[in-house]
Amino acid sequence: MAYRRTGRTLAAAILVVVPAVPEPGTARQSLPAEKAGPVTSVGTARQLLPADKTGLVTSAGVASKVWATVQRAGGLGEIFHPDLNTPRVRSLSFVVAGPAGDETAASVATALAEDRGLSFRQRLSGSAGRWRLALSYATDPRRDTVLVDVGFTAPPGYRLRAVLDGDAALVGSPGFDARTGLIRGRHTTLALGFGSTAGRARDTGLASLRRGFGTAAREYAAGWRGYLGGLREPPAVADRTLWRVSAMVLAALEDKTHRGAYVAAPGSPWAFGRDDPSGPYHLVWSRDLYQIATGLLAAGDRAGATRALDYLFTVQQRADGSFPQNSRVDGTPVWGGLQLDEVALPVVLAYQLGRTDAATWGHVRKAADFLAGFEQDGNRAPWSPQDRWENQSGYSPATIAAQIAGLVCAASIARANGDLPAADRYLRIADSWRARVKQWTVTSTGPYSPGRYFLRLTKDGEPDAGTAYDIGDSGPSGVDQRRVVDPGFLELVRLGVLPASDPDVRGSLPVIDAQLGAGPFWHRASFDGYGEKADGSEWDYPLPADSLITRGRAWPLLNGERGEYLLAAGDRAGARAQLRILASASSPSRMLPEQVWDQYPPNRPLGTPSTSATPLAWTHAQYLRLAANLAAGRVLERPAAVAGRYSHTSPSSSRS
Repeated sequence: MAYRRTGRTLAAAILVVVPAVPEPGTARQSLPAEKAGPVTSVGTARQLLPADKTGLVTSAGVASKVWATVQRAGGLGEIFHPDLNTPRVRSLSFVVAGPAGDETAASVATALAEDRGLSFRQRLSGSAGRWRLALSYATDPRRDTVLVDVGFTAPPGYRLRAVLDGDAALVGSPGFDARTGLIRGRHTTLALGFGSTAGRARDTGLASLRRGFGTAAREYAAGWRGYLGGLREPPAVADRTLWRVSAMVLAALEDKTHRGAYVAAPGSPWAFGRDDPSGPYHLVWSRDLYQIATGLLAAGDRAGATRALDYLFTVQQRADGSFPQNSRVDGTPVWGGLQLDEVALPVVLAYQLGRTDAATWGHVRKAADFLAGFEQDGNRAPWSPQDRWENQSGYSPATIAAQIAGLVCAASIARANGDLPAADRYLRIADSWRARVKQWTVTSTGPYSPGRYFLRLTKDGEPDAGTAYDIGDSGPSGVDQRRVVDPGFLELVRLGVLPASDPDVRGSLPVIDAQLGAGPFWHRASFDGYGEKADGSEWDYPLPADSLITRGRAWPLLNGERGEYLLAAGDRAGARAQLRILASASSPSRMLPEQVWDQYPPNRPLGTPSTSATPLAWTHAQYLRLAANLAAGRVLERPAAVAGRYSHTSPSSSRS
């Protein structure tokens, strides 16, 4: 998911700070918002905060259109309103002033407040435990307000201030001075209200504050318990808490206005934190949405998966039937790239949902016709302008697997609608691509094995040729394509194009383990540079080729993919082990990351979340999917039409 983005920076935020609600029985002082002291610290070079969030807070319902992220260093990060593309607040942080000046927390611990709700609490303490700060977070399910329960204990001489950086109305009671952000006393509730005007934001915050944190938090928790009550029970093989959190994280990443628009993650890692705050992880990606939808299906949220497909059909391009590389939640395309797996996977999802109605067939036919006739720069499908890691063109096993499965699924839907000529055409093309997939992507002359193995991709469909290309992301240039591998060929098995026993699949696994293994995890591809620099600092762009400045770290979702392969191969114990390893990558607050630290410098603990996007929806979806598959004893998302067609035949291994 090497997302690229250049664009606008975040405009200067307008801060509205309104007076605190008075204590019962006291008169409210009239203090115009524009005269209140600015509780803000706008003006940093980084527009958004680090993306390794330790929590995500939003109501289960759609009445409250606000999302808040929890920061690893304490306090809240980006708060989105009224949709998941619009961060209105950069941070709500807390400053403790002691006798010697401002102090930062010596320790910060974030934990789930309960395992059946998407609520979090933080415990911060100063050096030698001189002061302690307890924070609990929720949103008001009835209105656009984020609520924070604040408990502060310290000896005389210490003061606590709330610092708001963004566009919201901050109110609090008891003991909150809006003019300075000062919090007096041991216990206070803060409310961040949002609205179309300063007055409406203030009124929203005040209304939530009058309800009280306890009342709103109980309703908030009940909403999530209700959502979980409509899902399957966690399977015995799963970590029950992580299963529930994964389902809630996926649900939380759905926009509340544009239903079915699930974004990839609530944070923007590394250099993307300087970018236009609407992207790129805050965008909707067709591939990620397919992964999310299959995770929702695994958890039992068929309605959510159906909304995801309906959303995809709304963003399908009318001119040619393709799908945008990514889009805002309102459907506006953002980047201009084209990835053919992102065109095929919505068709697979339609089949998995059993959607054979005429309207669905109209969308499926457009996408399938696009795949069948695609041509660019003298190349024809299944060659793709971008692979699933988005920075290389060519013949990719993973992308070809999606296209074959998409066409076979399209044929099934065509037949259900009486269009037999279209069905026959799609099947002929799918069969021809399957017959040649190894000719395009399996080398017998590579340096990693005396036998045959799958490549990440070939530029020219000639896997035994030493065709060279530049890796990108500070990686080497002019690399022989036979030296670049990734585990994407496992998609051929997951989607039913090849059997798990295929000799080239089995022969490629030791190559992947030797070249990409990172303890119990795997890197995503040879020479990958999409990750932190060697000293642990941020990935950035542009990066000079051959510099090896950045290092792609290990991806836990790949453990889920390997687990699905092992299950398909009949190794249930091995698949269970991969589920446990995937679960071990979660943070203490049960957030699953995009990447984890590997065995390379800066030598952080192996398998702990890196500073990549956390939580990543794809990783949580993969956890749900593997757990459900283990419970069922088979790969549930494998299309029966594909597996049935190809279960008894093998593609050619010749070089015709």
